[in-house]
Amino acid sequence: MAGVLDSVNQRTQLVGQNRLELLLFRLSGQQLYGINVFKVKEVLQCPKLNEIPGRSGVVRGVAHIRGGTIPILDMNLAIGRKPLEDIENCFVIITEYNRTSQGFLVRGVERIVNMNWGDIHPPPQGAGKEHYLTAVTEVDDKLVEIVDVEKILAEVSPISETISAGVVEDGLSERVVKKQILIVDDSTIARKQIQRVVESMGIATTVKKDGREAIEFLHSLLEDGKDPLNELIMIISDIEMPEMDGYTFTAEVRANPQLKDMFIILHTSLSGVFNAAMVKKVGADDFLAKFHPDELAKRVNDRVLAITGEDLLSESE
Repeated sequence: MAGVLDSVNQRTQLVGQNRLELLLFRLSGQQLYGINVFKVKEVLQCPKLNEIPGRSGVVRGVAHIRGGTIPILDMNLAIGRKPLEDIENCFVIITEYNRTSQGFLVRGVERIVNMNWGDIHPPPQGAGKEHYLTAVTEVDDKLVEIVDVEKILAEVSPISETISAGVVEDGLSERVVKKQILIVDDSTIARKQIQRVVESMGIATTVKKDGREAIEFLHSLLEDGKDPLNELIMIISDIEMPEMDGYTFTAEVRANPQLKDMFIILHTSLSGVFNAAMVKKVGADDFLAKFHPDELAKRVNDRVLAITGEDLLSESE
């Protein structure tokens, strides 16, 4: 198991090609689950856990790992099942989401598989509103469920969605009454977080759950005789999405002469220099690590001022 992620740093070439690698794991039963390797920092045998007062019921304790203290969440509990037993023989997947590190307690870790985002699909419609899946796929004719980790973390440690005073210019929404922002994210929680921040600024939104839906929406605007550059202030897109990831979506937009000047921010729980390099490679305008309402609001604020300033200038001329 120690070597399961030995070559993770060599896998960056997959990004930008609509591909990913999943680390497969199991919980209390035989069902296979997956998590993107790029969110995984380390896999290890469950270390000694120390309980902390007032902790969330999903948190089994904290562990001291490589000089830091990391909360360890029981993935089985987090998706509404019974706590994992015999945790000394379980494994912990150390991840980085939304600028923080946390560990997920799992029964066992299987292997890493190379996938195409086109083979990753949204959960079936009958899964219900309270499910914890962000996507599903098949490996060796077996169903693999990809858990919506952002939903779990939002429930364990809710993030404030309030914008601080002074971040947004007065009268900002009045400058863009007939424009909107396109939000693209496969996580229901993430979509709602972004949507609530943007709409609290008085700006209308349209939401899509993956890059393919977003491309189809942009094409539908063109087919209706509308110019997306006039309709949309900007696009805020996740990177990890079924069907078509954010990098591929951005590249497709840039390849279309009628869409190539769209302003795109990649907004993702993935972080680091790696993403900054990929943003430049695929031609996105900006990168923002999830989720900080003030930083998101400032990006929107600055973009509105930029485009309306240009409008005002052109009118004066």
